[in-house]
Amino acid sequence: MQIPLKWLVVAGLAGAAAPAQADYDLVVKKNCLACHSLDKRKYGPNFTEILAKYANDKTATQKLVKKIRKGGTGVWGNDVMPPQPQVSEAEAKAIVKYLLSL
Repeated sequence: MQIPLKWLVVAGLAGAAAPAQADYDLVVKKNCLACHSLDKRKYGPNFTEILAKYANDKTATQKLVKKIRKGGTGVWGNDVMPPQPQVSEAEAKAIVKYLLSL
């Protein structure tokens, strides 16, 4: 029995979408949306602003993982990123990877 190529492509795309959904679920689970949103400013910069700022920065992942876990201030004016020690390094990397892929 042969499987039509279009069904293989659809199945492959469905599988590729699963990690992106899982990473979005992690953004929700770790309460990132309490202070950030995709395109509107809340208490911190929105994801679109973050993407624009770090688009060409080869060290963005390390910087943002550190910022999530240890917090910081001064990058966005007086905005303060409180430390999120409950977010593991692996979770922070998954969140950053997801955000930088938007």
